[in-house]
Amino acid sequence: MTGIDEITLNFSPSSLTLLNAILAIVMFSIAIDLSPRDFDRLRRAPKPVVVGLASQFLVLPALTFLLVWLTEPRPSIALGLILVAACPGGNISNFITHRAGGNAALSVSMTAFATIGAIVMTPFNIALWGGLYPPTRAILQQTQIDPVQIAIIVGLMLILPLVLGVTLNQKRPALTARLRGPLQILSMAIFVAFIVLALAANWSFFLGYAGAVAGLVILHNALALGGGWVVATLTRLSPFDRRAITIETGIQNSGLGLVLIFAFFNGLGGMAVVAAFWGIWHAISGLALAQLMARTEAAR
Repeated sequence: MTGIDEITLNFSPSSLTLLNAILAIVMFSIAIDLSPRDFDRLRRAPKPVVVGLASQFLVLPALTFLLVWLTEPRPSIALGLILVAACPGGNISNFITHRAGGNAALSVSMTAFATIGAIVMTPFNIALWGGLYPPTRAILQQTQIDPVQIAIIVGLMLILPLVLGVTLNQKRPALTARLRGPLQILSMAIFVAFIVLALAANWSFFLGYAGAVAGLVILHNALALGGGWVVATLTRLSPFDRRAITIETGIQNSGLGLVLIFAFFNGLGGMAVVAAFWGIWHAISGLALAQLMARTEAAR
């Protein structure tokens, strides 16, 4: 069997452009649900937002490094895990938090702040944690990733749609009220359809190599969810807020991860399979956890 890093995925430059556009549409569909009041939450009640961002950008990357150091996977798989952990929260985290009976408003605020913070924190965490582990440091040295270019991609895909969505919601609330439901359903349907088609085009590769990463991705996702819950518990947040932070930490924007992998790492097989499997698994685990959490009402 061909080595995982020697495989060439069927993912053309036009497919990458399409994925960029889809993620921007998904981000816009979330942003039209936001208003300046959501950002004002940091001033009025800073603790839950700060705890959530620390869990997302500090605790999760550190736990990921510990996992990589203990398990010593293939370097490309290790860097894939580090890169996914460096991404901001995933687009479905707000929906899953709502289903779980958690603080959806906190989840939305965390998504907004994490998206802005990703301009700096995503390249920083990739460089820091990837550089601390010698096997992944070698890949980074060969790749010569440009933090400015990563920031530009994150800005165009996430920040610009965020700003446009918030502005439209503030200026034309009646229009966004009509657009909100249909656009969110349409954007998620397009995103899921794209992932399904991409998997179908690479099914033999995915089937052959998913086993190499499945256990690590499942363990990594469990660490992310558990880490978010522990951080929120230790900082004495309410169960209502704790659910939001747990889910926000465990749901990663693996779509952004795939874009960065194809843009900067030439679609390196191990990294790409990690991000693709993450994209599937975190939705399964997040929805399952939401079902369990929703059985009891969270104290506020």
